[in-house]
Amino acid sequence: MTASLSLGTANRSHAWGVTGPRCAWAVPFALVVVGAALDLASTEAPAAMPVFLPFDFSWFAWLGTVLPVWWFLRGNALLPADERPPPWRQAAFLLGMAAIWAVLQTRYLYLAEHEFFFNRIQHVVMHHLGPFLVALGLAGDPIRRGMPRRIAGVVTHRLIRRAIAPLQQPFVAAFLFVGLVALWLIPPVHFRAMISDRLFWIMNWSMVLDGLLFWCMVLDPRPAPPARAGYGARAAMAVGVIFPQILIGALIVFARYDIYPYYDFCGRFFPTISPRYDQLVGGMVVWIPPAMMSVIALILVLNHLRRAEESAPRPLDPRAARMEALSARWTGRPDARTNQTTTRDDLP
Repeated sequence: MTASLSLGTANRSHAWGVTGPRCAWAVPFALVVVGAALDLASTEAPAAMPVFLPFDFSWFAWLGTVLPVWWFLRGNALLPADERPPPWRQAAFLLGMAAIWAVLQTRYLYLAEHEFFFNRIQHVVMHHLGPFLVALGLAGDPIRRGMPRRIAGVVTHRLIRRAIAPLQQPFVAAFLFVGLVALWLIPPVHFRAMISDRLFWIMNWSMVLDGLLFWCMVLDPRPAPPARAGYGARAAMAVGVIFPQILIGALIVFARYDIYPYYDFCGRFFPTISPRYDQLVGGMVVWIPPAMMSVIALILVLNHLRRAEESAPRPLDPRAARMEALSARWTGRPDARTNQTTTRDDLP
């Protein structure tokens, strides 16, 4: 009798634990309840909300950040230790999600609506920094493992994969990446997006989703297949988006008049900053940080290529062995064939 009671208690504890089936649905339900409370609080008393909580609540932003984080944490608990991303990748994913949350659902959103250069910083975080860190996290497997089976089945359904596949072609992904930046910076389009609540959120989330699509392709460490593109194509994507963004930033920096009158229309957060200077700083934000991140991405892609070549099996060739030994000697890296550092005395 005591053994059966203990077994029943253990089963209930497992069902409601982090890895249990009931917890898979209970926590998302609790997050919906918390979201409803935040929605009510931000509607009734937005000025009283803490700085890290939304004063302009968005269900899409709330569920789009907290649910992936929950599934990621649960998936890591379910995965064997040797299949989990290393701690630094887990930290990168969580930091990227926190960065996206910070520019979309904290009071920084108010700054982005009332100063052009703050708005450009917001878009760099949404389109570059946040998705870049999320892509570094390699969170796909943990998130799929942490999802309830029904939701995971829908997300990984072949129809969904076929719908996304055209967007994962290297040229299309790079074109969309630069094209969306240019689209939302066309002055009449930008003005309309900033005064329309619905278009404003479409603009923001199109940037987030496109950034995730692009950086997850570029920073995938695997060879193709299973990756969507080879290392050369990914390196070309990282380099190819640099120059159009530099051009867009330069056009804004060297504009002779205020091309974004919305911020005068709504009132600038810093009234002492002139429209031209605000525009100049914003153009520099479009110009420099994205180019720097593309250079970092290129270095990471080349490193992935190097590691893939070193781990690939190779035929025994005396000349190739001698070249690898020389390379190991000069670079200080272990010989890929022997996993040992070569010295001068080891050379034939």
